[in-house]
Amino acid sequence: QVQLVESGGGLVQAGGSLRLSCAASGRIYVLNDMEWYRQAPGKQRELVASITRSGTTNTADSVKGRFTIARDNAKNTVYLQMNSLKPEDTAVYYCRAAIRQSIMHLTADEYWGQGTQVTVSS
Repeated sequence: QVQLVESGGGLVQAGGSLRLSCAASGRIYVLNDMEWYRQAPGKQRELVASITRSGTTNTADSVKGRFTIARDNAKNTVYLQMNSLKPEDTAVYYCRAAIRQSIMHLTADEYWGQGTQVTVSS
């Protein structure tokens, strides 16, 4: 019933910028923490950035100062603004959300987006 749809990936030159979006839809009572992960071929999936419902953010040291996570609760959407991109940022980026579906659900469930490819050339 819940779906996360990602967009904004693509090919960009080193030093360029991209903005990723992830919109949640379906049965949503409370949209809690949202996160961005990335996974390069042959590498472990890693956490890039996170944001709480109230707007508290954290970013990985590897992207600190370059990436910014934000959310629009009215649109159930989380964004990842990526600036000063480097070839090592090349990966599939995934959105993750914790969602409480109804008042009868006492805990939040975990949902993942389909992933969007980001390729940075040198």
